[in-house]
Amino acid sequence: MTTLLPFPDLPSVEALPPAKQPLRRRRVVFLVFTDVEIVDLCGPLDVFQHANNTLQLTGRDNEPGYETLVVALQAGRVKTAGGLEIIATHSCDDELGEIDTLVVPGSPWIERACAESRLTDWLQKTAPGVRRLVSVCTGAFLLAGAGLLDNRFVTTHWMYCDRLAVLHPSLRIDRDRIFVRDGHVYTSGGITAGIDLALSLIEEDLGREAPRFIAGLMVVFLRRPGGQNQFSIFLQAEAPNRPDIRELQAWILANPKEDHAVERLAARLNMSPRNFARQFLTESGMTPAKFVEHARVEAARCKLEQSNLLLDAIAAEMGFGSTERMQRSFQRLLNVSPQDYRARFQSTVRLEGRTRHEDSVSHDGA
Repeated sequence: MTTLLPFPDLPSVEALPPAKQPLRRRRVVFLVFTDVEIVDLCGPLDVFQHANNTLQLTGRDNEPGYETLVVALQAGRVKTAGGLEIIATHSCDDELGEIDTLVVPGSPWIERACAESRLTDWLQKTAPGVRRLVSVCTGAFLLAGAGLLDNRFVTTHWMYCDRLAVLHPSLRIDRDRIFVRDGHVYTSGGITAGIDLALSLIEEDLGREAPRFIAGLMVVFLRRPGGQNQFSIFLQAEAPNRPDIRELQAWILANPKEDHAVERLAARLNMSPRNFARQFLTESGMTPAKFVEHARVEAARCKLEQSNLLLDAIAAEMGFGSTERMQRSFQRLLNVSPQDYRARFQSTVRLEGRTRHEDSVSHDGA
């Protein structure tokens, strides 16, 4: 007979004391339109709704939560790209009051939304009054069409970056990032990246523990850092015909600190170093040494964003051997120093206790 595991020991809503009068809720408005990508909308929207549940379940119900509104040109049914219909509770003609965060999801046919002047007019009128302006996936095209992204660092789905660059040449497009913050404007990459961005926004408002709890409720990664590639080096260099080399690549990515000399890697596959190097290059399009360097830089980027470790500690943990070697790898692969990378992309983690000179560079990441 199968024994069911118990549910986590979380306080039930019924067991909680009566909620105090809540503080003013942060109003989060989602602008939708015909053929909107439903995950662009529902993923971030659910994060904000789970934030309210988290405040209650963790005894923080006296803190301001979120009120989510779905707005369209007209209130009522809106067909999504997948054919499902959602209900917009408000129209663009309604008085929505003070908006904290305005989110614009994307669509596979975003050009149709961009051609709707009433949408861009509403954005131009509304956006100046919001605290945070957000796009998910190709929603960046709609913000750009309204002139709200001019001269900013932005991102969008990797498949659409070239088109965005052609249509809006003033934009400084970061093609790889999952999400990018430039001042009060946040843009995110493809589809589920909106969940990562929403968790980051929750962290800004409620601290680190709230997104950790929400991620557990939603069974998603706690937070993929904004600087993580949309299209990872492992996907680009994955060996298509050799499962043994694919497994080795995964092991390298999971263990960047190990000694990854060609001789040691070849021994793991019972191959000669020369034959291994030739097979690896044929399968992945890069030498073993180059793959290892990419893997270590990828791991170091995440550590720079998510921790306050000193550079020398990160260099040691990721197998670089020295801060200087990590510096050279970052400049070679990313054309930026580790210090500047951290300053640019670490928007929500506050660095504390830094004492070494080489890790004391401070820039405005906005």
